[in-house]
Amino acid sequence: MKITPVKGTADYLPNEVLIRDYLQNSILETYRSCGFERISTPIIEDIENLDKSDGGENLNLIFKIMKRGEKLEEALSAGNEKEIADMGLRYDLTLPLTRYYANNRAKLQNPFKVIQIDRVYRAERPQKGRMREFYQCDIDIIGSDSWTAEVELITTTAKALHNIGFTRFGIRINDRRLLKAIIMGAGFAENECDSICISLDKLDKIGFDGVKAELIEKGFDSANVGKLIESIGTTPFTLNDAEKLCGKLDCIDNLRKIMDAANSLADGFEVTYDMTLVRGQGYYTGTVFEISSPDFKGAIGGGGRYDNLIGKFLGESIPAVGFSIGFERLCAILLEQKYKIPTQKKKFAVIYNDDNFIDALKYADTLRDEYDVALYQSVKKLGKLFAKLEESGFCGCRVMGQDEVKHFGE
Repeated sequence: MKITPVKGTADYLPNEVLIRDYLQNSILETYRSCGFERISTPIIEDIENLDKSDGGENLNLIFKIMKRGEKLEEALSAGNEKEIADMGLRYDLTLPLTRYYANNRAKLQNPFKVIQIDRVYRAERPQKGRMREFYQCDIDIIGSDSWTAEVELITTTAKALHNIGFTRFGIRINDRRLLKAIIMGAGFAENECDSICISLDKLDKIGFDGVKAELIEKGFDSANVGKLIESIGTTPFTLNDAEKLCGKLDCIDNLRKIMDAANSLADGFEVTYDMTLVRGQGYYTGTVFEISSPDFKGAIGGGGRYDNLIGKFLGESIPAVGFSIGFERLCAILLEQKYKIPTQKKKFAVIYNDDNFIDALKYADTLRDEYDVALYQSVKKLGKLFAKLEESGFCGCRVMGQDEVKHFGE
């Protein structure tokens, strides 16, 4: 049998779990202090819900669960691969939230300010920063179409990051409606916008020439491609530039309000407009945003407005917007930086034998206000035990029956 975890998943050592627990609890505490409430949903969703969720590329990464018994045999006999699965693992926390809201709407506050901190699953090709099982830390506001909801999410997320000591980040923002207006203004049809957005999303990696070449390779009209590249070629491309191209639009005013308010409240970070920001999920309908850091290549978090997703369940449009912290990427940065829990007690060990076990328990209790105390049974080779304790981060130990306390690292 294999002892290693499945590729794209991980085992975490006690010291790593200690840090992960602290970070999650700190983020949760910040979210709650800002008036958000935590919920929990199943990791399994109906496959129909997942397939119709407008999840973009993530729909190709769903872990599907096959039918069982006679239903599976019938599907196999029919030779219809699409009918083999009836459930799947959630690929993010947004789709389960929208189903949850549709099911529990009458019992919830309006607007509903919600926290989710949980595992999600994607059939990714494992690489640094991309796993098949990972945590997301989400906050969402359902029921408000005001720009103030975006500001509240941005400032609350920034507080959560600051409270764990993560301060080297910025937030980029865009609006899908504005980006579509810019693209269509260059002569493209509305049904061509999604494909063009995928190419524009690569601008920071392949540059304007690379985007132009990719769009032409996709078969788009070269004159329209040239017009688009020329219109957005200003560096940096500002909201004023967007307004010159598209005229006065409500989404531009909306972005200005969000940016002005968030930046007036910002503590050590900046919210900036990025016309190439797309976000992969197809369910976004308006504002989109991402957290970026010089300490990591790629986004550390992101979100946006998804005003049409709940309507798939209820048959009516319900405004909603969310912001998610990519917990695994955040942890990777902090662990590389040798992150230390600021309020963590030091670890101390008490070593006992059968004759003094009761005394060891009583002695350990006298230390627990100051230390996290663990008990270990005595062994013949104490030197090896001492070395292992020091390696595991213990500051010292006492062998029962001996008055001397051994301090490690001295």
